[in-house]
Amino acid sequence: MANLLWLQGGACSGNTMSFLNAEEPSACDLVTDFGINILWHPSLGMELGNDLQQILKDCVSGKIKLDIFVFEGTVVNAPDGTGTWNRFAGRPMKEWVKELSAAADFVVAIGDCATWGGIPATAPNPTDSVGLQFLKKNIGGALGKTFKAKSGLPVINIPGCPAHPDWVTQILVAVATGRAGDLTLDEYQRPKTFFQSFTQTGCTRNMHFAYKVSTTQFGQRNGCLFYDLGCRGPMTHSPCNRILWNRQSSKTRAGMPCLGCTEPEFPFHDLMPGTVFKTQTVMGVPKELPLGVDKSSYIKYTGAAKAATPKWAEEDMFVV
Repeated sequence: MANLLWLQGGACSGNTMSFLNAEEPSACDLVTDFGINILWHPSLGMELGNDLQQILKDCVSGKIKLDIFVFEGTVVNAPDGTGTWNRFAGRPMKEWVKELSAAADFVVAIGDCATWGGIPATAPNPTDSVGLQFLKKNIGGALGKTFKAKSGLPVINIPGCPAHPDWVTQILVAVATGRAGDLTLDEYQRPKTFFQSFTQTGCTRNMHFAYKVSTTQFGQRNGCLFYDLGCRGPMTHSPCNRILWNRQSSKTRAGMPCLGCTEPEFPFHDLMPGTVFKTQTVMGVPKELPLGVDKSSYIKYTGAAKAATPKWAEEDMFVV
């Protein structure tokens, strides 16, 4: 049986809410089928009637073996332990985070805030928030760039705002059942099994992307969201169109641009008005192109694609 402790720093609880909706496997399956003992969780703690502070102390001391330490939310570095989320069980949360991480076999960061700071770490960042081992693209964070858990692995980052629930539970199962050695992490310590492909992979609008048929309004079922509405699907590593949300849909399938929330630079453009849902262009060419595409090739390709667009590609395929 693997002991798991889940704490929450500066966060909106979005990843906890996502986690509670997991299906393959579910949060309940983690306990009943995979032998994970949840020492404490903000919503699922099995020991809520006991002294949480004592549980934390016992994990730090080794009296209770801490197999998996899961953290959601930013690590807040406000002065003297101040900040709404920064004091927990009698001490600044950042102190618990460092001691529990050092005691754990595996450390898993869930969501953008825990992985690289997310929205709270966006300038001017008055709380001085950071992720566990990154601040945006810069390695370091709260634990430092050389940190490794007892297993020898660095922090396992599962980003997203929020992270898809099945990304979370499947990685936790892999760790708890001794298959962590099969995990290959990318340069930002994300499991490649989920974050090697792009959000555009499996997108139902790929035909429109290829023929440069654009949509200009949210919710439209026809047209690509990249050319006008700022969709970051071609530049974002995630399986959102392969592993659908609620087994039903994704942002792009619903007519909403991908915001790139699994990348360390999120939120892009610091959420400034007029920059989020608009493709920034120079003389009609997007400032940011799909990864691996250069400007000259893009101009040649899109010109040819536009000229070759068949009539049916511009028609509403959902008309009944």
